Amino acid sequence: MPVQFYNPRRWFKQLSYLLLAVSLLCACSSGYKLVKSGRTDYSINKEIAADSAIIKTYLPYKAKMDAEMNRVIGQSAILMSKKSSDTLPESLLSNFFADAVIQQALKIDPAIDFAMPSTKGGLRVDLPKGDITVSNIFELMPFENQLIVFTLKGSDVQRLLDFIAASNGQPVAQLKMKISNKKPVDVWINGERFDVLKNYRVLTTDYISGGGDNTQGFENPVDKKMLDLKVRDALLNFVKEAGTAGKVICSKSDGRITKD
Repeated sequence: MPVQFYNPRRWFKQLSYLLLAVSLLCACSSGYKLVKSGRTDYSINKEIAADSAIIKTYLPYKAKMDAEMNRVIGQSAILMSKKSSDTLPESLLSNFFADAVIQQALKIDPAIDFAMPSTKGGLRVDLPKGDITVSNIFELMPFENQLIVFTLKGSDVQRLLDFIAASNGQPVAQLKMKISNKKPVDVWINGERFDVLKNYRVLTTDYISGGGDNTQGFENPVDKKMLDLKVRDALLNFVKEAGTAGKVICSKSDGRITKD
């Protein structure tokens, strides 16, 4: 067995490491403890003077944002009213909204049968006559809703149709129906009479399919497909394309949802 000799340098080095470790551990623990706490409310109102330093910081960014939001991207021949959309089974605003969204979605998936890309509550403001700006579209659709195509059994489509009828109509495209005693009758989908025994591919959003605004019918889909397209982007693209082509947007009522 080899003989081990005492090495003072090695012992001092190990002791130094030990003292350093103890010092670090002690440094991590504070000798202070909370003995009292309190809070003060500061009201934010018109009496508070503007902070010029903060304004100077954000003003360049605000100028860029305002320039983008106020950019004219298209023209509308008529005012499209939210009030009409809220109260009537079919409106200029709801038709514009649904038609614009499905037109863009069909570029990605041409096998869509019909669309309900929003509820009436999702249409937030009027769309004005004349210039349409980026801001107008953001105000109309301020949410980040994603478009999804659901394959639904005919029985689930029937539940969706029942919801549309019971709620006095919703924004739809490639769907035609009558409402009689709050029930859907004489239903046509993409030019063909509705058949409850068939499956249908329905364009909607993550919000609606999740039961938003009490929508029914999307709980048990046969299949679903994300389009990687937001509703707002579809609207922006539609208006921009019309503007680039020199076309004025002119929404019309076409009897897609009528009521006895």
